Amino acid sequence: MPLILSCLRDVTWSDLYKHAFRLSPMVPSELVADCFELAREIRVLDMRAAPYDLSGLEVDGRPFTPVRIETVEGKREYAAAQASFAERAAPLRARLLTHCDHLVQTMTGGVQTRVGSAP
Repeated sequence: MPLILSCLRDVTWSDLYKHAFRLSPMVPSELVADCFELAREIRVLDMRAAPYDLSGLEVDGRPFTPVRIETVEGKREYAAAQASFAERAAPLRARLLTHCDHLVQTMTGGVQTRVGSAP
């Protein structure tokens, strides 16, 4: 657990769900679900940008449309989605860090004040 806690400040938006899930049930299930939702959307974008033929499929009742990253427009769409994911991940990361800080303080009797900092 200390290794996970010490590196959370550097967690990318794509790893938030992995760490939130590992810390459950010590973090609220709502936070885990929020991280899962973001991870799922990231995965859907990755599949839309992959070279697989997924035409005819639907995601959440909408047609599965490819992101053609080999084109200028596709690169623009992909970059905009990534920027959106990063923006949405920031408050999730902050919430996860807040809960981790609380866990560390609880476990150490308040000796360590911030996740990843020296006692």
